[in-house]
Amino acid sequence: MSRRNAHIVFALAVMVFTNCKKGSEKPPVTADPNFTIISAKINGKAVGSSNFVNNTPVIKFSFSSKVDRSTANAKVEIRGVSGFPFLSQVSYENSDSTIVLQPAGDLNALEKYKAIVNAGLKSANGKLLQSAYTVDFITGVDPIYKFPFISDSALLQLVQQQTFKYFWDFGHPVSGLARERNTSGETVTSGGSGFGIMAILVGINRNFISRSDGIARMQKIVGFLRNSAQKFHGAFPHWINGTTGAVIPFSAKDDGADLVETSYLFQGLLCARQYFNAPSTDETNLRNDINTLWNAVEWDWFRKNNENVLYWHWSSNYSWDMNFAVQGWNEALITYVLAASSSTHTIPKIVYDNGWARNGGIRNNNVYFGITLPLGEANGGPLFFAHYSFLGINPHDLTDAYANYWTQDVNHSLINYNYCKLNPKGYYGYGDSCWGLTASDIPNGYTASSPTNDVGVIAPTAAISSLPYTPIESMKALKFFYFILGDKIWKEYGFVDAFSLHNLWFADSFLAIDQGPIIVMIENYRSKLLWNLFMSCPEVKTGMTKLGFTSPNF
Repeated sequence: MSRRNAHIVFALAVMVFTNCKKGSEKPPVTADPNFTIISAKINGKAVGSSNFVNNTPVIKFSFSSKVDRSTANAKVEIRGVSGFPFLSQVSYENSDSTIVLQPAGDLNALEKYKAIVNAGLKSANGKLLQSAYTVDFITGVDPIYKFPFISDSALLQLVQQQTFKYFWDFGHPVSGLARERNTSGETVTSGGSGFGIMAILVGINRNFISRSDGIARMQKIVGFLRNSAQKFHGAFPHWINGTTGAVIPFSAKDDGADLVETSYLFQGLLCARQYFNAPSTDETNLRNDINTLWNAVEWDWFRKNNENVLYWHWSSNYSWDMNFAVQGWNEALITYVLAASSSTHTIPKIVYDNGWARNGGIRNNNVYFGITLPLGEANGGPLFFAHYSFLGINPHDLTDAYANYWTQDVNHSLINYNYCKLNPKGYYGYGDSCWGLTASDIPNGYTASSPTNDVGVIAPTAAISSLPYTPIESMKALKFFYFILGDKIWKEYGFVDAFSLHNLWFADSFLAIDQGPIIVMIENYRSKLLWNLFMSCPEVKTGMTKLGFTSPNF
């Protein structure tokens, strides 16, 4: 039989079958606009735009009339993120005008679900529900510990050791420098590498690696910086190719020196110089190589024709086009401290006072959450302001004409903590155990989170790196991150960069500039190792004294 004849036979058969059915066919059941859902509640509360529930929620759908029980089980369901239905049970209230839908077992914590009433549900008088109705909800935090309990000291040690792997195991194989993030490939970061150098010193001090292995890695790093990495008036770019040493532009015109990132790098290098103090040939050579790099940085060049302020960027292609002055209060105090500390290209005090301090313009002295903030923007800004420069600079009893820096950093951290605890935006999860706003990845982007730029994302580095300032509050957060959220955010290099319980998002990223402060500030809390090393530099003592700082630590 040909294809054409087969189609004719099939068509005739359909016609015969249809004509035979016509006489006995019942009128179709039609959707009734008057049979509707009039309310939906989860655990007794009206459904809203964000529904956070326990793992055994009770969802109630109330209808305009009685429902037909024979169709309900097939038409109501709970579905998970995979799209597959979750075994559930159905019961009835209010003379069968309310369906009660419950999961047959516990739902998974911190997952998205849908409770669905499908179109076609029948009323008792045979009418059909006109359209489907869906309630989205999220199961909340499971308070059960995800890992066995360990002491505070053991937990700090574990967090340091796991975080250390980012800089040691994932360090670039050629340069030894820290990759910008866990997906960066060839891109290494100068500032993050300074944090990574400090992490290596912690690794030796905590016996994660041997001193000989540590100095071998340092020789690789310093040798690469000296012989391969591109430099501009002695300063390094933000990003570098870890194999060739060539600059990788951070942005269109940011293809040259980055003075702030350079200062983070030298904060670490000077700590390493002080740490490797043995008279052996390898440690002596390492110190000499670090000094060569240190003395080559032309800090005064970045005054741009002797202005009384330092500039962040300079490019051989675009000169001073970016025109970004380094002015406080922000993360760059270390830049002015090192510029003043240079014995070859120093800056005078007026550059600090006029440029950084803006002739006193950095002062704040307003009160937030009952706490006075000496410096900076309203509510303190992102917490990395209290971390990056103070990985090496010891703020204990440190004062100058503008502030007591211990008060500044403690109060900044407490304002951040109290903001999250109060939670004025009502984000799910925020509280005294889950706090910390700083620069981090966010869903589909990156931002500097703070009380004035709060998008519902918590970065573990924020609270953990504030441990020296807020030990009770930070330790409570650390325990929550590890014991309660550990199955979501504790990975191969420690805590992931950020998360949002409100939007149910967990980063899969690790960033050098966020991992570094965790390990370093935990160590400063435990032993003051990096603070002691940096503040022992004779140049730093001279430079900070010149700027008007006083401290018992130098």
